Amino acid sequence: VFGTAGGFLIAGGLGATADDHAHPAVGEAAHDHASHDHSQLSEWPADVPSPEIALTLWPDTGRDMNLRVDAPGFTFTPEEVNGAVTPATGHAHIYVNGEKIARLYGPYAHLTAVPEGAEIRVTLNANDHTEWAVEGVPLAAAITAP
Repeated sequence: VFGTAGGFLIAGGLGATADDHAHPAVGEAAHDHASHDHSQLSEWPADVPSPEIALTLWPDTGRDMNLRVDAPGFTFTPEEVNGAVTPATGHAHIYVNGEKIARLYGPYAHLTAVPEGAEIRVTLNANDHTEWAVEGVPLAAAITAP
């Protein structure tokens, strides 16, 4: 009870809303993303070199994995999520086998119960959740789980 109440107090203090929610572990019942529009793109600023995204994946325990996203020239700005598009900033979205499982607000993530051979794809997203793109091609990278 105290842990739950404390979590609500902390979440409220951080500005979390009912829309800020955890996604199920890979393979569990999926959250309906039909209400989210992921079809729009934000064109990367022409005067800023686009980042070369590098993903590193290594095992944790069981089928859990740790993920590192390197995107030089991109700045994670979690404090601006759901705000206006600001050049070369935002957050990332993580997909496992095509299913969005999380937002990423920094370079590291812990992924639970990743199936062997799963494709892990990361997109760079503007504050308004549109995918950053260069000439209409989303800035994204993928890696296969061992």
